[in-house]
Amino acid sequence: MGKTLFSRAVCQTAPYFSSISPTVETLAPGRCVVTMKKRRKVTNHLKTVHAIAMCNMAELAGGLLTDASIPKGARWIPSGMTVKYLKKAKTDLTATADGSSLDWSEEGTVRVPVSVTDTSGQEVFHALIDMNIKHTR
Repeated sequence: MGKTLFSRAVCQTAPYFSSISPTVETLAPGRCVVTMKKRRKVTNHLKTVHAIAMCNMAELAGGLLTDASIPKGARWIPSGMTVKYLKKAKTDLTATADGSSLDWSEEGTVRVPVSVTDTSGQEVFHALIDMNIKHTR
């Protein structure tokens, strides 16, 4: 129940994320993994996962990763996102934000990569999310 309760708490804090019913599978400095089931409410007219649902999922994974990775006392806000739709998303999805090679010590823009894969491990969507980092002094 820990993952479920934590995921629900995140959605209470930022309610829009509840539209995709995410589950936070892994959260640690440098890594965040979020899953989403393919349900009718996240599909489009093609019966595939809607592009904006994947954007929402990527922003959640990237934001949680950033929160877990920035220095104590720093703050952040997303300032942009570049996405690529690589293939139709026909299954449940996993978003992995990998910040293990990013430098979180500097102020300014950090580009967080997020890969969304289907149940066969194929990447269906890729995002680079610009996070504006500010250190409090």
